[in-house]
Amino acid sequence: MLDGSYFLLIAVTLVIGLGATWYVNSQLKKYTRVPISNALTGAEAARRMLAFYGITGVEVRRGGHGQDFFDPRSNSVTLSPEAYDGRSITATATACHEVGHAYQYAEGYTPMKIRGSIVPAVNLASNAWIFLLVLGIVLNIASLTTLAIVLYAVVVLFQLVTLPVEFNASARAMTYMNTIGLPQAEQSGAYSVLRACALTYVAAALTSILQLLWLLGQRHE
Repeated sequence: MLDGSYFLLIAVTLVIGLGATWYVNSQLKKYTRVPISNALTGAEAARRMLAFYGITGVEVRRGGHGQDFFDPRSNSVTLSPEAYDGRSITATATACHEVGHAYQYAEGYTPMKIRGSIVPAVNLASNAWIFLLVLGIVLNIASLTTLAIVLYAVVVLFQLVTLPVEFNASARAMTYMNTIGLPQAEQSGAYSVLRACALTYVAAALTSILQLLWLLGQRHE
């Protein structure tokens, strides 16, 4: 099952992943150095956006390095120290993006609800598919290989559903930042940050689709 096409797949996905990571890091670092004109920290910007849209009951927490996320279970926004305490374009864009997710949750945004409903299945599939695939290959049991591919398809579906959730959260963030009157240059910088971050989700989905297509191709050989 492991032939030249597999190593080509690995090379292509590696290039996609490394390219996306490099671009994201370059944009984040660039705009971390650019202060936001209203001098708000990311945490302050997050709380103001929540208040602006009348969203209550959402706690803005200080997390660890790289921890920027919205948790619907606790209805809270967690920001990394750089975003929570930072007064940069990157900090503001990051904070407003996460509040965008809180906004989605508050209004029952359908793609977010769909993504949340398949999380248990994804957790199972992401841990089991590779084990079943290897077992199916080693034991030459086609049904196990097929089941592995089906489970991997669930993971791919989750990544595809994630795309509109992330894009929409960024769109909500940009709408808010446009509304509060940030200078055009800062809005453009925030857009660059959010676009770069969205690229990581696109890259992950693309590599997963390529992997799935390869698995399906091998299944018919």
